[in-house]
Amino acid sequence: MNKNIKSFLKFISSKDLFIWDVKSHFISSNIFKENIPFVLFGDFLSKGNISKIEIKDNVTYKILGVKSYGKGVFENRIVLGKTLKMKTYQIAQENHLFWCKVDTKNGAFGVVTKSLSDGIASSNMTFAKINIDKINITYLQTLFKSKKINTYLDSYVTGTTNRKYIKPNQLLTEIKIPLPILKEQNRIVIKYTNKILLAENQEKEAKEIEESIEKYLFKELGIEKIEKKVKNSKLQFIASKNLDRWDTLFLIGNIPILKAKYPIVKFSKIITHFNTNKKDDSLRINSKNYPDKDFFYIGMEHIEKETGKLLQDGYVKGKEIKSQTIEVPSNYLLYGKLRPYLNKYWINSLDKNNIICSSEFFVFDIDENINKLFFKYCLSSNFIQMQITDKTSGARMPRINEATFMSLDTPIPPIEIQNKIAIEITKRKEKITQLKQDALKNREDAIKEFEEEIFTK
Repeated sequence: MNKNIKSFLKFISSKDLFIWDVKSHFISSNIFKENIPFVLFGDFLSKGNISKIEIKDNVTYKILGVKSYGKGVFENRIVLGKTLKMKTYQIAQENHLFWCKVDTKNGAFGVVTKSLSDGIASSNMTFAKINIDKINITYLQTLFKSKKINTYLDSYVTGTTNRKYIKPNQLLTEIKIPLPILKEQNRIVIKYTNKILLAENQEKEAKEIEESIEKYLFKELGIEKIEKKVKNSKLQFIASKNLDRWDTLFLIGNIPILKAKYPIVKFSKIITHFNTNKKDDSLRINSKNYPDKDFFYIGMEHIEKETGKLLQDGYVKGKEIKSQTIEVPSNYLLYGKLRPYLNKYWINSLDKNNIICSSEFFVFDIDENINKLFFKYCLSSNFIQMQITDKTSGARMPRINEATFMSLDTPIPPIEIQNKIAIEITKRKEKITQLKQDALKNREDAIKEFEEEIFTK
């Protein structure tokens, strides 16, 4: 035999073959480390001895589901028995592998934990008992988080587009995974878990700082708890000159009263240009009139809720934009009038041309004597949200109108206080961003280092 040809061949003893599948042996011999035992799922899984339960109409049940990409078992919903079409369900058991018989792509496997062992599952789902003397369950669950493992497992998947699956018997008797000895598994798991715990602590710290921002802002502005002044239920006559708003909710409902140690000012007194430029020309633009022009388009989906983070990073052609649009001049602010509880806000500090946004945003500028960052932090604060509550219109797509927005109240301290608040909150926001970036990197490194333990490269 030609030596060059022989160097490309791999010889396998028939006793080491569980399936006569050239592709499977090629995959396993090229991606997994040779010094790690390569074992069948059936070596540590066995058929679960699962009990069944007859559903009763007036009893509440916890229905389990399983998420893709190794995110595991979760409580899908809690329902009354009479709402379930199937009348016989399986009872989950701790330390059982759980998956859907008709959808097992993308790592949709999960280990049943003690807290979920009181859940039930339909006949579309299946269980297999895990031998915890052979495999660390965290090691097993982490395998399903690995994109490389999922790509490998998905090479066994069969079925149509929405029904791709691995047969339960096939999983146990045909498919192998790298499985170090238990002591080595524990070492790998500890290393992985420590990185995840570090990420979780960083995320927790970021959340605590975010909560501290609201407290800090309230304290600096001397904001008391917002109370509602209940109007007299009897017939009242109000002169039109005394009305800031004409909506029914304002006229007959409870009015939020904002109290602070600084003057309270309405947005209408602060906003200098609303949907207009500095020359008071309208900012509305029909992008469809410029089909081949490049626009930096900001839709509602391009601003992250609560954070004011811009998620958009590229230009699109005018003909690709479906909604009505508004130009966004430099240093103007945006505020989402659609679903205002999402709290979507942004300041245009970009060095970009042709920035436009969806007409679902208010586009405006404010008095030059007010610190824009300070105002942005007020705009995103809970004391603004509390004033907006119950002031929206539309059931399916709730919005606030211009009149409501202009009638909102905010405290305005002296400029030096505004500057101080803006600097401090910006510093805390930067810390939050750094913590979230570090947490994300630690999560990515955790799975990367896990993969390095079992993959060749």
